[in-house]
Amino acid sequence: MMLESIRVTEKLHWPEQELAKKSILNAEDSLVLDSKRSLSHLSSGVLKDIFTTGTSSYNVLLQSKEERKHHAQKQSSSTNSKRCRKPSKCPSSSHSRDPCRTKTPVPVASSGTWYCLERQPAVFVTSSVSSPVNFTCDISVTGNGIVLPPKPKSKIKRCHFSTLPKPRQQPQLSRSFEKADDFSGKRFCILTAIKPTNLEKEKLRFFKSDYTYNPQFEYANPALPSVLAKHSNVSDRFLKQSIRIMELALQKYGSYEKFEQATGGSLMSRPRIWSHVRKYMTKEGCLGEIVVHLTEDLLSRASMTVVNGCPTLTINMATAREHWLEGMLRHEIGTHYFRGINNLQQPWNSWTGRRKHKLKPNNPTEEGLASIHSVLFRKDPFLWRAALLYYTVYQASHMSFCDLFRDIGRFVKDPNTRWDYCVRAKRGWTDTSQPGCFSKDQVYLDGILQILRHRESIDFHLLTALGKVSYEDVDRLKELAVTGNMRVPHFLQDHERYMEHLEKIMEVNELTDRELRALI
Repeated sequence: MMLESIRVTEKLHWPEQELAKKSILNAEDSLVLDSKRSLSHLSSGVLKDIFTTGTSSYNVLLQSKEERKHHAQKQSSSTNSKRCRKPSKCPSSSHSRDPCRTKTPVPVASSGTWYCLERQPAVFVTSSVSSPVNFTCDISVTGNGIVLPPKPKSKIKRCHFSTLPKPRQQPQLSRSFEKADDFSGKRFCILTAIKPTNLEKEKLRFFKSDYTYNPQFEYANPALPSVLAKHSNVSDRFLKQSIRIMELALQKYGSYEKFEQATGGSLMSRPRIWSHVRKYMTKEGCLGEIVVHLTEDLLSRASMTVVNGCPTLTINMATAREHWLEGMLRHEIGTHYFRGINNLQQPWNSWTGRRKHKLKPNNPTEEGLASIHSVLFRKDPFLWRAALLYYTVYQASHMSFCDLFRDIGRFVKDPNTRWDYCVRAKRGWTDTSQPGCFSKDQVYLDGILQILRHRESIDFHLLTALGKVSYEDVDRLKELAVTGNMRVPHFLQDHERYMEHLEKIMEVNELTDRELRALI
């Protein structure tokens, strides 16, 4: 049988609506696709995205009914000549000598099987799709005819989509991972409502204007003015500290870009990210519990959410640096995930329970604790990101987008990085020429400094074990808590070492107990 190897060179992304059908890390070193949903119901565009999620090119072998019929006829009439014939070169091929192209014979499976190869057989998905898939003109086709031998008995190596079960759906997890302060249980999500739908279009226009155009954002389901007003209240209580933290980092490294390279290291490839995530999950004993999704379309560095009842970790590949990745995993899994899981066991695991026990809002404790864990074991644990977020939000409250972009240029030179920070501060607003902000991002530094202020009296083990609670509620709730099967991350096991690193954070950022007591 003859097939043509097809080289896909267009870089594609996961469609946003398919977030639930993502890869899952498991003990068999596999990535699992939700097999309960038949691929026959997916559009060709979705299938195309499924097979082109990597940053490098893939070789995809496609087989349709028409092709099989055509080749069967040829095979019956000229079997001997076909076997002896040398494959001809494609005149339009500019990659015919590409060393990355798969030349190894590929096993043939039954009708409707799709292959996706990267140097060696890597991924396969079996579906009932048998009709031809029409690719867009953005995909170039190169290669030579190859003869495919019978399917070998050896297993396909490396990662693959298999029929292994995905994490058990737990609808009750949604309220445990609720990021809002009030745990109201409402379906409305402010972070979804304030995400602009025309972000890329406005970014292009802004950059073409030489940073003089104030973006006009559009929203699919815009938040009500009253809701935006609630999230527009800013504080200057820690403004002095935020500026000092950034200036200290600049004094030592010269620029944010040099600080990022020196402390964060190089950006990581997709396979390296998978490897690090797998090792961390193994260390925390949660391998196979969390859906993991890699993307480049995320304003934050990562996020822990619940999709269709499954805990889902989304990682921004554009910011995944080798020395910062584990800190991000401590932030999302070691803090948000474990506190969310522990919260399910507690009497306050619902809005009614929180109101009954008179719990304070979980923020700023939640994000403050997670942000501390992000920098916990760094050589220079500067609180740079939390400080810049705090400062940017404050400035956005009385600046236009363009003015804000210029203003934070004193701390960050890279235009793309500045754009991301400005969008975070201005999201939710339509006309960004007007002063206004989304103030949520001040919660990180606020929570960090409050926790550092009370670090000697906080039981950090209980703060994680009791679930989504404020550090102020720990002492009075510990007698009411369900203590069986509580999960605590590995880095909290050594209390003495943990406290030493908190002291180092204080020292590097030149924070003093006297200063914090005066502020808090």
